[in-house]
Amino acid sequence: MDAVKKPYVAAVSGVKNSGKTTFLEKLVRELTKRGYRTAVIKHDGHDFQADVEGTDTFRMQKAGAFGTCIFSKNKWMAVKQESLTTPSSLLALFPEADIILFEGMKDSSLPKLELVRKGVSSGHVCAPETLIGLVTDTDLKIPGVPVFGMEEISRCADALERKILGDEGKIM
Repeated sequence: MDAVKKPYVAAVSGVKNSGKTTFLEKLVRELTKRGYRTAVIKHDGHDFQADVEGTDTFRMQKAGAFGTCIFSKNKWMAVKQESLTTPSSLLALFPEADIILFEGMKDSSLPKLELVRKGVSSGHVCAPETLIGLVTDTDLKIPGVPVFGMEEISRCADALERKILGDEGKIM
């Protein structure tokens, strides 16, 4: 990875309930096994609740704090109320990462793996020129785009790795 511009940024996209989280979990496990430090940034189209009722940070947020942070010996988590957060600004959170994968971001110009599942998706939703590959259990094909089965995680990681080694990755 030393010769590659770090981090490489890509996305795993698809419609709601297409299996992005499950797929990403398996892909991250495979990339980690291959020695890559991988971070994931999840886009949530709904305003998620980061703190759980009853925690100290939740209480501070309810008291009016615009930001809270909790840390221990091995990890930390920060929550900041900010209306103009951009995906590219979040990349700075993981300077040590080899790969940063966004979950979602189907309309972005990021290189991506798109999931299309039978009974969930009616077709692809990402621009074909952004696709590293189509991950599907359907007969869908897009000219020039490799097709992978839903469980072909190793082959998807291979395709991502080829892209990493041959492409610097785009940041939106």
